[in-house]
Amino acid sequence: MAKKAAKKAKLQLVVGSKIKEMINKKGCKTAGDMIDAVNQEVAALIEKAVERAQANKRSTVRPQDL
Repeated sequence: MAKKAAKKAKLQLVVGSKIKEMINKKGCKTAGDMIDAVNQEVAALIEKAVERAQANKRSTVRPQDL
């Protein structure tokens, strides 16, 4: 039997309960995969900001890099 590939540990960048709270306040429900999707979007946003800072020969990521 083949072994399952080990899942890569993900860094959790967002607070799931706060996302759910915000969505609930707007009168909607949160899908089970919503928190992971938001986390992936935040990670992509940060990666893009880091790339922009490095392209500008800076080691400090600034708000304008977003």
